[in-house]
Amino acid sequence: MSLKGTNQEFGRPYNRRIVLETIRQHGPIERGDIARRVGLTVQTVANIIRELEELDFVTGARAQPKGRGSPATSLSINPSGGYTIGVHVAQFKLEAAVVDLSGNIATVIARDISTDNPETAFDAIGAMIRELAASREKQLLGVGLAMPGPFDVDQMSFIGPTTLEGWRGFPVAQRLAEVSNVPSFIEADSAAAALGERLHGAGKAFRDFFYLYFGIGLGGCMVHDGEALRGAFRNAGEIGHVPLIPDGEPCACGNNGCVERYVSLESYYRRRPVVGREGWIAEAAPVFRRTIATIENLFDPETIIVGGIAEDELLDGLIAAATPLLSSVSQRNGRKVPRILRSASGHDAVLKGAAALALSGVLSPRFGIMFKDADRTDTDPTFARSRVA
Repeated sequence: MSLKGTNQEFGRPYNRRIVLETIRQHGPIERGDIARRVGLTVQTVANIIRELEELDFVTGARAQPKGRGSPATSLSINPSGGYTIGVHVAQFKLEAAVVDLSGNIATVIARDISTDNPETAFDAIGAMIRELAASREKQLLGVGLAMPGPFDVDQMSFIGPTTLEGWRGFPVAQRLAEVSNVPSFIEADSAAAALGERLHGAGKAFRDFFYLYFGIGLGGCMVHDGEALRGAFRNAGEIGHVPLIPDGEPCACGNNGCVERYVSLESYYRRRPVVGREGWIAEAAPVFRRTIATIENLFDPETIIVGGIAEDELLDGLIAAATPLLSSVSQRNGRKVPRILRSASGHDAVLKGAAALALSGVLSPRFGIMFKDADRTDTDPTFARSRVA
């Protein structure tokens, strides 16, 4: 993946994020190498590095001299220079994690509670954030929250067993800002997991991959050149609501035969008492096989990474049962990686991605508004609310 800065005057906060991300990916690294990688001048990079050092986000060390002159300083992330918190809201569980600047999870706490009532859920989220923040010496930079989508779709949002049904009309962004009291950001769980996979999982090896998120429902996110493709209204990747089975089971969205009626944890929990684990895998495999071919023909990814909150053994069994895969544009000569990979990050990808969303937002709080969300307002529950000037 190649990260590039911008020489436009208002892009400085964005450049700061890109430089920090480059140091995280490639450090220890010298200023000149950073400048070449991101397409900025050495002086611009030096100015940004000075800011990051003042914030205690990066550290520098000189190598042992081998000749005349002083060796250049190599820069690395300072993991303990600050932290963010990632929060994941699922149908029956809340999780929150402290994530350091290197993307490592330091502490995780979980609450097995019903999230049907959003006020009750946010009371718990606020308590979890305060508990995690009290255990750290450095400042809390921001909070990112991942939750099931889609957003702002009359027939799909907060409707049905794979969503947070009681949350319709609830001011999610406002409540997150209130209970955290720091810059706060919200994303769909599938996109947050894709971000976590790109930064800290198997996705690091690919420029273009599709992350298939296996949760209570089924979602996904295409990552292209290191950036998540979210669509005009941030709902791209709702693969679970593709009506793939003609005259199939009715779905809460109003269609019949949607993929997640057959391939999702909701489907698994519903059918397992009737057919058992292996029986469900046998039922789901043909639909899963068609889903993989659909994703490949639509997005042409290097690979599809399957992850989420499902058990690794269940995903492995489903992937094995779907083999051999159907023909698609991905079935070509000279492939060097499998068409499907199971994520090794597990549900950690969601927490790491939510936390990374907060760090990116704090470092470049206005870039997304200028380039992608100019017509959005903070009444949108998915909009990133930030108190950073």
